[in-house]
Amino acid sequence: MAAIVALVLLTGCGPTGSAPSKTGSKAKMNMQEAADRADAILDETFAAIKPPVQWTHTYSMPGDCYVDRDRAVMTIISPKRRGSFLGVVERHWKAKGYKFITASENGLSAHFRTQDDFQMQVLIGINGQAHLSVTSPCVEKSEVAAPTSKPNGPDYSQQELPSPNVRSDFWSSSG
Repeated sequence: MAAIVALVLLTGCGPTGSAPSKTGSKAKMNMQEAADRADAILDETFAAIKPPVQWTHTYSMPGDCYVDRDRAVMTIISPKRRGSFLGVVERHWKAKGYKFITASENGLSAHFRTQDDFQMQVLIGINGQAHLSVTSPCVEKSEVAAPTSKPNGPDYSQQELPSPNVRSDFWSSSG
């Protein structure tokens, strides 16, 4: 998973594997406003996940003209619950009017785009750790503050991310 995140960061690409849109004029927001919008998308998404999962910020990176926000789920998602988890996220994003772009052949990731061209990805790693990320379209350059949303568990944003370590009667269940 770290290799995937590093590849996305190094290539300057959004979660769908393509650079954030630079067509036409830049969006009418700056990078901080884009970061706030990305955080709001993630906050709404996590609020829609029932039962709730524990999550932490993993990276927040401004690019040349875009912002990436990423959160990792610290709740263990068992192999039998991974489809359910993806389904909850996908249904929420579709209900918000976000456009489905693609899903992986193995069914462990999906990509969406908002009406205002923010790209989203949900990905579940082999150890059951889910990652949700949002990449903004190209916007006006500005300073970008760290996310203000508080993780609902330990904050691993300034350290190496461990494997998921929180058990849930539902999400971690093998039955």
